[in-house]
Amino acid sequence: MRGFLAILCRLLAALLLVSVPAAADSDAQRIVAVGDLHGDYGAWLEIAQESGVSTDGKHWTGGRSMLVQLGDIVDRGPDSLKIIRHLQALEKEAAKAGGKVVVLLGNHEAMNVIGDLRYVDPGEYAVFVTHNSERTRKMVWQAMARSLVEQARATDPEVTPEAVRAAWMARTPLGLIEHRSAWSPGGELGAWTSDRPALFKVGDILFAHGGISSEASAETIAAINARYAAALAEGAEVDRSVLDDQLGPIWYRGNVIGAPDQGERPAPPGELSAALAGMGVSRLVVGHTPSLAGIAVERDGQLIRIDTGISKAYGGPASFLEIAGDETWAHERGLDGQWSRRALPDTPKTGKQP
Repeated sequence: MRGFLAILCRLLAALLLVSVPAAADSDAQRIVAVGDLHGDYGAWLEIAQESGVSTDGKHWTGGRSMLVQLGDIVDRGPDSLKIIRHLQALEKEAAKAGGKVVVLLGNHEAMNVIGDLRYVDPGEYAVFVTHNSERTRKMVWQAMARSLVEQARATDPEVTPEAVRAAWMARTPLGLIEHRSAWSPGGELGAWTSDRPALFKVGDILFAHGGISSEASAETIAAINARYAAALAEGAEVDRSVLDDQLGPIWYRGNVIGAPDQGERPAPPGELSAALAGMGVSRLVVGHTPSLAGIAVERDGQLIRIDTGISKAYGGPASFLEIAGDETWAHERGLDGQWSRRALPDTPKTGKQP
């Protein structure tokens, strides 16, 4: 009974929350980079097979290749857990084969940890439903009923407990409580998320979900990753403000030409060049800001955007970036369902080489 109560307390804490390495060896290892997937498991399997990292859709077949996924696996689509489970399995198998799987932190993973569920697809809750879910939901209601009724009556003194209960049940579908328990800080997926780097460097390439601002580039990659890991850690007193920082690498759009949201201030002239030089790289690869026409190269080759709206929620083409030595290719699926490969322009070596 004591163990069950402990689990219930964890579920309650998770529900109330609703209101990696810094670098890799710089050899000529083939790199496959994939942008935002947003719960589209079918698109991910197609990319995994086409890129060769998992031709059977189950196991690692990429040999010594490196797979870099740029975050935002979750939200908008129903099957993010399937993608995460597959990537977790591939990570273990790739290491045994001499390859590597790196999954970056995206803003939507951070949102799930801190309880911002605005973009969660109902299917994401459904996968957590068990035969105990109805009983769990009732027990959580009973534990919270008094405080919820008091809160409701603070704005509507005439509201009945039955009406409060009905409203709470409507916004708490089966599986949501288990979803919150898994994604909360210290939960299974919350802990997994805390291990995701916000920035990842290999050779002269820097990978980030959103971008790199001049403010962020004043820190080292290791320091930035440590700050995000600390903000995702378990604990009521943890400072999580960095997870909402619009100038941080999981949110920033200022590097993208013409982006509608450039954080709290316009992007300064020469910002990207200075940031890349300071971090000893020549290119930045990002997701976050969709390029529905396909993988895009901007800023004289210094910026490569690989969020092509892969998920059905956006309707863009499935795609991945391939890097081998000095050669870089964009792989995209056309409207006819056929895949094509195009070479991307060379990039000036403006950064300090490792």
